[in-house]
Amino acid sequence: MIDVHTHVVPRGWPDLRAVTGSDGWPWLRIDGEREAMIMVGEVEYRPIGAECWDAADRLADMAADGIDRQVVSPTPLFFGYERPAGEAIKVARIFNDLNLECVAAGGDRLIPFCQVPLQDPDAACRELDRCLAAGHAGVEIGNHVGDRDLDDAGVVEFLQHCAEVGAPVFVHPWDMPSGPRLDRWMARWLSGMPAETHLSVLAMILGGTFDQVPNSLRLCFAHGGGSFPFWLGRLDNAWHRRGELVRGRSSRPPGDYADRFFVDSAVFHPSALRLLIDTVGEDRVMVGSDYPYPLGERPAGQVVRQAEFLDEAQRAKLLSGNALRFLGLA
Repeated sequence: MIDVHTHVVPRGWPDLRAVTGSDGWPWLRIDGEREAMIMVGEVEYRPIGAECWDAADRLADMAADGIDRQVVSPTPLFFGYERPAGEAIKVARIFNDLNLECVAAGGDRLIPFCQVPLQDPDAACRELDRCLAAGHAGVEIGNHVGDRDLDDAGVVEFLQHCAEVGAPVFVHPWDMPSGPRLDRWMARWLSGMPAETHLSVLAMILGGTFDQVPNSLRLCFAHGGGSFPFWLGRLDNAWHRRGELVRGRSSRPPGDYADRFFVDSAVFHPSALRLLIDTVGEDRVMVGSDYPYPLGERPAGQVVRQAEFLDEAQRAKLLSGNALRFLGLA
């Protein structure tokens, strides 16, 4: 089984204020040999444990869950898209190199994805090329750069480059809106993340991205594509009934693009998994757990393994076959 959605945080990094000359970057407060707290300024952002940085811990959890290989991606907090590109370039290089060190002990069982300064397409392409040469297998990007979505010309340019060099792309929601209605109950994660991903799929369809990038682009949306699968019928209806407002730069109805991207299986319920497969197809869903964070699925792949509506051939696709194609290994 291959888990395409996991994250890494190194156990410490250089003082990013000294590196970039600006304030407000995350730093790590070490609370013990196996415990730490990601800090943003003086605010506690997230407690983490050794499984975030220690390959031995990660491999032990993989063994317990029956995972053969993991795709290991950065934690989106460190993207820095809101910063000047020169700062984000420096930070991306630091974390990309540290993350390679974190996964080195796992050999080919841990498959590293890099981050890039997406606010500068040329720099993002250069950093991707550097990382591929260094041992990264693909790239994780955030789902937007400020008010620029995945149909932005610069993002399209970067995705075209990913297709040219054969780099798989994992799209993760980040930088969700905040406010009194969203800053309780983890609503930014429970409501904001699915909505962000839905909007980004919409941007790639209606903004014309899928019509501008080749079919060879291998791209996956996290968290089962957010709320997009549930509302695809509404989107198609709007495309036909209010085309003057909705169609944008798309050449076909939204449903015609549902086979242009992969999604992970982090939807946590068999009925949601069934809807996901019915929407994007059994060839487009891959196990993704969001390990090691607390909203992730443990044991990883449990919903796929226990889904009674899957036959064994379908289950094999979701457990590994589709991921091998996404990673360019089949």
